[in-house]
Amino acid sequence: MSPIIQGILTIIIGVGGCITYFYASNWVLDHLIFPARTDDRGRNINRATMVRPWLFLFPAIFALGLYLVYPVVGSFYRSLFNRSGEEFIGLGNYYYLFAEDGFRVAVFNNFLWILFVPAAATFFGLIIAELTDKLSWGNLAKSLIFMPMAISFVGASLIWKFVYANDPDIGIINAVRDSMGLSPIDVLQIPFWNNFFIMFIMVWMQTGFAMVILSAALRGIPEETVEASILDGANPFQIFFRIKVPQIRSTIIVVWTTITFLTLKIFDIVYTMTGGNFDTEILPSYMMDYMFRDDGRATAVAFVIMLIVLPVMIWNIRQAQREA
Repeated sequence: MSPIIQGILTIIIGVGGCITYFYASNWVLDHLIFPARTDDRGRNINRATMVRPWLFLFPAIFALGLYLVYPVVGSFYRSLFNRSGEEFIGLGNYYYLFAEDGFRVAVFNNFLWILFVPAAATFFGLIIAELTDKLSWGNLAKSLIFMPMAISFVGASLIWKFVYANDPDIGIINAVRDSMGLSPIDVLQIPFWNNFFIMFIMVWMQTGFAMVILSAALRGIPEETVEASILDGANPFQIFFRIKVPQIRSTIIVVWTTITFLTLKIFDIVYTMTGGNFDTEILPSYMMDYMFRDDGRATAVAFVIMLIVLPVMIWNIRQAQREA
């Protein structure tokens, strides 16, 4: 079937299905469940009014349950079985994971990513947003800084592989070391610090995103507050950190949490740069190692990732409620 015909049929079926559900559900509610022609008309109308919002929410709730809740419950249930899925072993996969050195390294590295990447990207984005607003060619600078957002994670990783190459003729770092008379090194094989070299790729890509959002927030600050602080004798650093930053705190939190969620899902950069070797393993790449070897342990890792994401989600929801 032609893709154009498929698209047209999808639109017709989707829109037609929504319209049909809307009218059919209303008709069933008003004529069969709570008919308005009975002696108890007023009470039935009130009951229908209470039920109607849930009737309209049902498709979304059903979809969330099918594509979100069911996979979570199913993954946890699958993680309680052995590799073949035939023998129930309880928390055996979790005991194995927490006893393995590779899993502890992956968890530690994941927390490094969560702590460093969102904080660094948000900080650099905030500083650049403030500085570029003061320049006549600030829009050009912002365009150049935002450009890495258009590159895929794999593409960015390949670019930085050349930067980190241990050949002085290719790698910038080793070219500088060679000019200083130092021997070349492979920065991706330096224990612990190699994680930060990989994380910097993510920071490089997400700084542009943070800069654009925070720049818009900074421009929304009333000029009166800035002018009043200048009259009170505040210097530029005090104006920025004590006047401007507190007024865009909610935007900073949104940017920070958005980058945090993206960081928790990162896989491409680590897999492309080191494949998880040299103690750079993170939970998604660690899960992929088991994906085709032991489905039970892979789903156990996936459930652990969800437990790590959960506190961030709850905190983000509470912050949104406070702002509301």
